[in-house]
Amino acid sequence: MNSERLEASARVALAAFLHDLGKFAERASPHVDDTVLETHLQLYCPRHERPGGGFWYSHKHAAYTALAVDWLENEGLPPLKGWAMAPFADWKSRDVDDSLVNAAAKHHRPQTFLQWIIATADRVASGFEREQFENYNRAEEKTSTGKNHYQARLLTLFEQIRLESDSPDRFAYRYPLRPLSPESLFPEKRETSEPDNDAAAQREYAGLWDGFMKSLGAIPESHRHSLPLWLDHFDTLWQTYTHAIPSATAFNVKPEVPLYDHSKTTAALAVALWRYHADQGHDPAERLARLRGRDDWDEPKFLLIQGDFFGIQKFIFAGGGETKKNAAKLLRGRSFYVSLITECAALKVLDELQLPSTSQITNAAGKFLIVAPNTDETRTRLAEVQKTFDTWFLKHSYGEAGLGLAFEPACCNDFLGGKEGESRFAALMKKLHRNLERAKYRHFDLCGGGDLNPVFENYLDGFNNEWGACAVNDRAPAEVERNGVRLSRLAADQIKAGELLVKCERLILSIAKLQDNRTLDLPIFDYYVHFTGNEEASGRFGAEVKNGNIRRLFDFSLPDPNPARPLWNGYARRNIRGYVPVFEDLEWKDPRYDRIQNNLKDEDDPAAGDLKTLHHIACEDLDERREFRGVTALHTLKGDIDDLGAIFQRGLKQPTFAKMAALSRQVNNFFAVYLPWLCRTEYRNSYTVFAGGDDFFLIGPWKSQVELAHRMRRQFGRYVAENPELHFSAGLAVTKPAVPIHYLAEGSEDALEDAKKHRRGDEEIPGKNALTCFGQTVGWDEMDALWGCYERLAGLAGEYRLSTAYLYGLLGLADLAEGMATDPAKARWRSFLYYRTWRMVKSERKQSAEEQNAMHNRIIAEIESGIRQYGAAYKIALHLYLYQQRD
Repeated sequence: MNSERLEASARVALAAFLHDLGKFAERASPHVDDTVLETHLQLYCPRHERPGGGFWYSHKHAAYTALAVDWLENEGLPPLKGWAMAPFADWKSRDVDDSLVNAAAKHHRPQTFLQWIIATADRVASGFEREQFENYNRAEEKTSTGKNHYQARLLTLFEQIRLESDSPDRFAYRYPLRPLSPESLFPEKRETSEPDNDAAAQREYAGLWDGFMKSLGAIPESHRHSLPLWLDHFDTLWQTYTHAIPSATAFNVKPEVPLYDHSKTTAALAVALWRYHADQGHDPAERLARLRGRDDWDEPKFLLIQGDFFGIQKFIFAGGGETKKNAAKLLRGRSFYVSLITECAALKVLDELQLPSTSQITNAAGKFLIVAPNTDETRTRLAEVQKTFDTWFLKHSYGEAGLGLAFEPACCNDFLGGKEGESRFAALMKKLHRNLERAKYRHFDLCGGGDLNPVFENYLDGFNNEWGACAVNDRAPAEVERNGVRLSRLAADQIKAGELLVKCERLILSIAKLQDNRTLDLPIFDYYVHFTGNEEASGRFGAEVKNGNIRRLFDFSLPDPNPARPLWNGYARRNIRGYVPVFEDLEWKDPRYDRIQNNLKDEDDPAAGDLKTLHHIACEDLDERREFRGVTALHTLKGDIDDLGAIFQRGLKQPTFAKMAALSRQVNNFFAVYLPWLCRTEYRNSYTVFAGGDDFFLIGPWKSQVELAHRMRRQFGRYVAENPELHFSAGLAVTKPAVPIHYLAEGSEDALEDAKKHRRGDEEIPGKNALTCFGQTVGWDEMDALWGCYERLAGLAGEYRLSTAYLYGLLGLADLAEGMATDPAKARWRSFLYYRTWRMVKSERKQSAEEQNAMHNRIIAEIESGIRQYGAAYKIALHLYLYQQRD
């Protein structure tokens, strides 16, 4: 790896990342000497003559960018001056004006080649046409919402998405100006979040700025010796404190793009742009003129690279062997491996191309997007990386899963928003998506010869005749023994990862193995994986950082139970750890688990902090008040956002690169940040198999999962600013905890498919936005009503001691009522209902005739109306009650 080229690329990224630092600093209104400020205004800000005489400066934030970089240098930035600052000027050279600071701050009045690199990336990320930018560059600070740059709060993109309707934007919601946390992810009504005077608005910014400055010092000092590693940490810090700051507040623009996402996309584009010219030895002076005049904006300088982990479900639920022992740890480890492999794959691409972490725009749910220079070298290296991925997956998943790369060249003009319906950027994203679909269907290239075929040449020789196949995946040879179970190296690592996930909070990826018993045995694409948990173990490693061995250090801890606590712990954060239930103290001795002891006779007694097994989770909804009655069962819950492709392709009127990045990040945060927090604080027995991107899959106690699905739907509505065009569908399937792992997914997958079709019986109702539960598909509003039916039914059953035999009989009547439209004879369900109810009532001999009539009428009024209105779907209410009555 060319470390000098990587370090230089990281410096360009840092300059671009900081170019709008002054927007944050200036709005916080720190005290600056007037003379110093005037000097910086002259150096960095566009100057405009007034018609009546005099002049004024626009975009004063550029002056504050230069000032704020100096302030940050004292608080923990890596060195910005010295003899080795390529591609920027050394601090004592004659070209010192071409410094990193000047490149960052002069983006509104660039002069040198490097300054124009940053300025061009800034404009491309925003999707500015030439005329748009010139107007923006002359504009006063005022937004389309009528607020100035102090008062304006960030609009939510979710509120503006339109797929079916043409209703006008209301802009009723804003994001609160607070650090990123589970609480601040949600937009609030404008009246409660947008100040109406500058003083109050600046106080909010000042508090946010103070938190940012103090938090900068939390990055380990030793990590300043590796700018690429430090930059990854700073990326998370910058996101934490700028996710809710509007990036543009002039020329009547909508304050809708977060400063973080604008900074991130600008940095990625700037690095690719600089590397395109530097790697090919272009003359900076000649290229400067063309950048200034936009003469080369049709030259395809960028290469958008998308990676996709396909076969995720097969990878997680691969079976064929004995999977009962350590099933929960194995499932947890495998699901974590999806995120881990994707992280390692993205890192492999970045390292091979000598690009910093900021060149990676998105990474969620097995997919990532990287911006690279469009050169022959890039394409050659990508082909080699793809071979590395293919070889690893063929060796360890035997072709059932893989990771494909697709790429698409792009020019600056391809990122322009254009007029409504004419977006070149939207067309670019469609082409990239099509390329990725093609890559899925031609993966591995086993018929093409080359380096991949030998993977299987000695396949059978890899099996030890005595040990045989792996106990959890019979396609793989058993290679190691763990607690009496013979496993492949990958399976052993997955179980080990499942154990360590609940005990550690940080992850290290290194080139050479570190001496630690929490290191996984098998490298992933040449990276070793180490789990660690405390500051001493994860924050030091000074020598390993300095020599380049440590490539990444992630914080993957769960969000704090306090919903307002910022998601910042001093390290780069990856939201790749779902919530899993664990034992507290001696909880495993609770009487509710007595009935499953035979299933656990081969298991060791758990300790505090150990994962709960699926058998334990299945017991959590037993009714303690009624001597732990009910079924021991799981509900697998699977769902995803409806029409996500259409949302990204045509949901926004004027899409830009920064908007796409923001929308992708915000969609992911609901499932990868908020959902784990919700499980940790309120649904502590729900097991996250995966949650991120636009989808989720959880396992938990049968009734709690229905409640969780219900809660998620309501919170998602709040998350997307109550936009009725944004919703998700979900499927629930009941299973027993002892079933093989691969069966856990099949039922919920079928249920989700029914929910997407909105199918009830033989009838298909278009619309999605639905839930399938107990085999019945209903809209979410219907589910709300059916939950009310269940609660009233439970009240009647408690009051009148309704027999379970009577209630089970109602299941058949609900089916009869469902088919009444096509078979009038099925209308007799009412007669059956009246007859059975009257027989049951008459059996209560201690009641008077008047009491019996009243009882009959109350029961009939509730049940008849429920069956008439919901048909077979009324069985949801019946099952919710009946499952709690079984012994």
